[in-house]
Amino acid sequence: MDWAAYAASAAGGIAAGGPVLRPCAASGPALVNSAQVEAVAAHLLRARDNRSARQLAGAEWVLRRKRDGGYLGCVQRDGDAAWLIPVHGALAARDEGVDALLAALGLQRAATHAQVRSRTTLRRLQRATSDPSASMPLHGLALRLQELGVDARDYGERHQLALVPEPRALASAGRDRYRRPLFLLAPAARAWRTMQSAASAQGVALQAISGYRSHDYQLGILRRKLARGQSLHAILKVNTAPGYSEHHSGRALDIATPGEPAAEESFEATPAFTWLQHNAAAYGFRLSYPRGNPHGIVHEPWHWCWHPNVAALHAA
Repeated sequence: MDWAAYAASAAGGIAAGGPVLRPCAASGPALVNSAQVEAVAAHLLRARDNRSARQLAGAEWVLRRKRDGGYLGCVQRDGDAAWLIPVHGALAARDEGVDALLAALGLQRAATHAQVRSRTTLRRLQRATSDPSASMPLHGLALRLQELGVDARDYGERHQLALVPEPRALASAGRDRYRRPLFLLAPAARAWRTMQSAASAQGVALQAISGYRSHDYQLGILRRKLARGQSLHAILKVNTAPGYSEHHSGRALDIATPGEPAAEESFEATPAFTWLQHNAAAYGFRLSYPRGNPHGIVHEPWHWCWHPNVAALHAA
């Protein structure tokens, strides 16, 4: 396909000349963050219809909205040139934080094209996938929570929880039970894969149910439940308030085992949970919400979080 002609004819099509940051599943970023839009390595995603299948076929990155996962555009390559192609219709000049995401990828939009801004972007993002401190600003999350009726300060104090920023970039950690891409910080991803392999070698099957989740994704869950008439009080008994979940950090995993339902207390009675109790700390993972935890969160035997200090302690 002539991507140059396609981009020139599509309203909002953006051409990028020169090198473009490429996904690196093994050691580099597989997901790159901005406040409202994220870029995901295209080979990890599935097309949602025939049209997007054609457009994603040669894509390197897919831009998607964080609040609902909607695809916005994809970065295609044609020789030495690259093109940002709208997935459906046009990418407006101020479409949902696309410019911020382009900047995160080392691109900047000009009148008719985007140009590579920095050749150091890949190295910077590779560092970000490994550094828990390389996080995003909270982007007014407390204000958005207040608009939904959640008092961020009161909630945090009552549950002894702090707001959790999102990482700037995450690595691929394989796929979850449902064959969806799983994203974690790079050291957490390596620890998960190593732990999963070690358990398998001892006859124990560990499956990931979910890893990283964005603030906007969890905010969307809250909004949809409110729109269906559920009370905020009832929702927050089941869902942690957006911004306070360990899943935002890229270090937390919900873990299951074949034949057992996901995220149920019955997981505690499985050989998988027993194995985790005895071995998870050696890989840096710790159970976050045991019985009687100070956060007021129900016992979650499935929820484990990677901690650098735990990993370092067992490596010493």
